[in-house]
Amino acid sequence: MRAVVTGSSRGIGREIVMRLREAGHEVTGTARDHSTDTQLNVTDPGQQARFAAQMKGQPVDLLVCNAGVYLDKNMALEAYSAEVWATTLATNVTGVFLTVQALLPSLRLAAEPKIAIISSQMASHARAPGGSYAYRASKAAALSIGRNLAADLQPEGIAVGIYHPGWVRTDMGGEEGEITVQDSAEGLINEFDVLNVATSGCFHTWDGRIQAF
Repeated sequence: MRAVVTGSSRGIGREIVMRLREAGHEVTGTARDHSTDTQLNVTDPGQQARFAAQMKGQPVDLLVCNAGVYLDKNMALEAYSAEVWATTLATNVTGVFLTVQALLPSLRLAAEPKIAIISSQMASHARAPGGSYAYRASKAAALSIGRNLAADLQPEGIAVGIYHPGWVRTDMGGEEGEITVQDSAEGLINEFDVLNVATSGCFHTWDGRIQAF
């Protein structure tokens, strides 16, 4: 299997890359800097085009859209700026779409292609405790992208899953997180394994529970 994982310089992305490689798969990890195989700022159309050219002719069996930012954690309502909103939406929403768009030709070359979008249960309309406005809105939009991609791509045999990785003890999640990076990555990979066109459009937690939209 050939996989591409965005946002793989640290945390969940790095762990997913490591585990997939240990299982014998060919994996390309991307990040905004030079800390991974391929530099890719998912918000940059030029970099997306160059990455697509690099992958041209190579089937991609699994695309994991993991790159994301959480700039407004514990941010007071009065502290929000247009820049916080713009950066969050560009990375967590536009970046997901541009990545799928760029790699669609490679996905179409695979026998059973899959797209995994890392969203969050904070995207759910059933959970609205307040705060984290930009992050919640961006992850809700990523969820919407995934659901609609699932509808459009299902006739082509491309499965799309949307996932909540858990509250993970990472730089983003904080030390108070409920689970380890290792637990999250292992559970997510299990979810990727069972994803198929029949379950396309699912919104699951890292451990397989169905999330409310």
